[in-house]
Amino acid sequence: MFRLNLKIALRNLWRNKVITAINVGGLAIALTAFILVTMYFTYETGFDKKNPNYNDIYVVGRQLPDFKTNNTPPPLGKMIKAEIPEVVSVGIMKMSYFEFQVTSTNGIVFLSKCLYLDYDAAKMFNIKPNGGLIKPESTSENLFYLSNENYKTLFPHNSSGKPEMIGIGGKSSGITGKLSGSIFADQHSNINFDAISVMKEMGLGENYGYNNYNTYIQVKPGTDIKAVEAKINALYKREMLKDGEDPNNETFKGTKTFLDPLKNQHLRPKAGSDANYKILMALSVLGILILVIACINFTNLSIAQAAKRAKEVGVKKVMGAYRFQLALQFLTEILIQCFVATILGLIMAEIILPKFNNLFVVNLSIWTANSSLFWQLPLILLFITLIAGVYPAMVLSGFKPALVLKGNFQTSKQSYWLRNGLLVFQFSIAVIFIIGLFVINAQLKYMRSQDIGFKPEQVVYIKNIAYFVSPDKFDPIRDKIAKIPGVKSVTVANAIPDGSDGGKNRYTVDGKEQSLSFTDVDFDYFETLNIKIKEGRVFSREFKTDTANSAILNEAAVTKYGLINPIGKTIRGCQNKEYKIVGVIKDFKTLGFEKPVEPAIYSINDPCGNPKTQIMLKIEESRMAEVLNTLKSQWPEINKLDGDNFRYQFLDEMYGRLFKKQEQLQSVFFAAAILTIFIAILGLFAFAKYITTGRIKEIAVRKILGASNLQIFKLINSSFFIMVLIANLISWPLAYVLTKKWLETFAYRIDLSVLPFLISAGLTILLTIITVSIQANSAVRANPVDALKYE
Repeated sequence: MFRLNLKIALRNLWRNKVITAINVGGLAIALTAFILVTMYFTYETGFDKKNPNYNDIYVVGRQLPDFKTNNTPPPLGKMIKAEIPEVVSVGIMKMSYFEFQVTSTNGIVFLSKCLYLDYDAAKMFNIKPNGGLIKPESTSENLFYLSNENYKTLFPHNSSGKPEMIGIGGKSSGITGKLSGSIFADQHSNINFDAISVMKEMGLGENYGYNNYNTYIQVKPGTDIKAVEAKINALYKREMLKDGEDPNNETFKGTKTFLDPLKNQHLRPKAGSDANYKILMALSVLGILILVIACINFTNLSIAQAAKRAKEVGVKKVMGAYRFQLALQFLTEILIQCFVATILGLIMAEIILPKFNNLFVVNLSIWTANSSLFWQLPLILLFITLIAGVYPAMVLSGFKPALVLKGNFQTSKQSYWLRNGLLVFQFSIAVIFIIGLFVINAQLKYMRSQDIGFKPEQVVYIKNIAYFVSPDKFDPIRDKIAKIPGVKSVTVANAIPDGSDGGKNRYTVDGKEQSLSFTDVDFDYFETLNIKIKEGRVFSREFKTDTANSAILNEAAVTKYGLINPIGKTIRGCQNKEYKIVGVIKDFKTLGFEKPVEPAIYSINDPCGNPKTQIMLKIEESRMAEVLNTLKSQWPEINKLDGDNFRYQFLDEMYGRLFKKQEQLQSVFFAAAILTIFIAILGLFAFAKYITTGRIKEIAVRKILGASNLQIFKLINSSFFIMVLIANLISWPLAYVLTKKWLETFAYRIDLSVLPFLISAGLTILLTIITVSIQANSAVRANPVDALKYE
């Protein structure tokens, strides 16, 4: 019986090649998207899951009056471990993004992510160097490990990972060190690095003013996290008061600690961006909706073909077949189509995967041994078979033999409304994605064309490992660079405007204390970046006090303090150092368009600042290549402490990375719009073929009675036109809400206009008319005699 049903299924599929191809092709395309999305979803939600302590690790963060941060002082971790019994372990770490070079006789590597952590943190995150994790014997001992990749570059002949001697910094520095070995750097973890330094204890001698460490705690399973959070907050407040904090200070009153689970850190951290989460959700919705649309096509076309299978069902029922057997037969046919679609989907996913990996900067593979796709795919196949096949199987197996064998069969009104309703749903989803695509394009165009307040074009950032604490240290290098023809200006700072968050400190003006983002700069900083001055002046060598106690605020800082005439006022900062405000600059978007401009202060001399290492040059566009070649050849003489490797980046490219997530979202919606329209048009094409074939005699009669071809086209298109129009009207409110909510994630955004909604309506209606008319063309132009000669 099974062989017979299989033969019937294959013959029926072959007989209806066009419908079968549309069903299988639409499902294959949808499954391609769904497979890629499933792999990406599994990857993004799998960070740190290999850690045996995954569910019990939390990062300790601080919520200040105007921002959240995961930076905490090292003494806090020690007190948590000593006084809170629910905490099993406390690990302290600190990431350094300062790039430096490590050399051996075989090669050179540049380390930009060096992780400093204590032994307890290494144990907590299951960090195991080759040869095992060793606890440093003393607080002065430092065990330094390179990632396996970097280790192999430096010591390609040492497969054991044993300790080696290395050079640190440029050749002229003469600094050497001992490399303890190599370590596997898991890129599928929130704790990623290219080198680590394991210490017995972190932050020795540092007090509660050193808020530049990350504190992680591991709690006992089943611990009440809210209770632990309250204990840590009380402990932090107590220790801050002991450290000399003023209890009446507004910042102290508005500061509290919080706990954030390790599982939140990659996608939805409390202190950080949730851009990855938004992209993941957009992709997931895309994958599910495309699969649903393909299943709708399948269901629609299966029901539409019910008339062709009615007599087959009637004969089988008369011969004694049960409804269950017939339903199983139809489900087998659908399973065959779904299986073929799954194989094609896998093939197409493998072809598209390199471009997908490149877009989302991942390294996914379908055929890895531990891929969860191997158990997910059978479930997906079963799911789509049931979703796309159960209703058609029930409809087809439910025909009454007496009626269908008399030739009185017609599909029910319920089926008619279901088919039309599913078609409307398909186009509603397509319209939402089209509107979303137009809105995202408009926002990205706005972001690229708007004045960001500074000009990163023709500015070159030179990667450098030398510290320049004061202008006199940098002046010799500035002078040498400035003499190169084509160089307009040279400066150095502790940070560059590439979207990264700088440090924050508390500053007081007229008794009002606020947190400000601080940047330690040098002369010509504002000129190099072409930042406009609003009031006062920029730093100048003509004023000797500028290197000692002068400061410049941005407009946001002036507004935050409510200053009317800020020039000449005194602002007090770290270690009670007082600055005289000499200028106010116009706000510029260092953090891109998603976050508002932060209140900021700029100074040349900051006792609590970070080392100035970021060299920036403004170069004439026509002489860019010439200047860079000159710098490369002369760099060892210009900046001896930096070494022998001249490395640079263009600032406009670095700033452009802030648009990366939105460009990914644009690609997602472009793919969504194309795929949903394509699959919907495929279904519409086949559905229009069925409708036109069913009305062939009606069309012939109308033509005999004098109807023109245009009238016939209008007749056939009218019902589809109404359905697509209804789809637009249904989708517009939802699209409006979704796009408005997305735009609200930007501090600087476009106004939502009616144009995307009108374009989506025009586009979908035009495509519908073209698709239906192409399909109806053969029926309209056919000779009426051929349709009516047997009547």
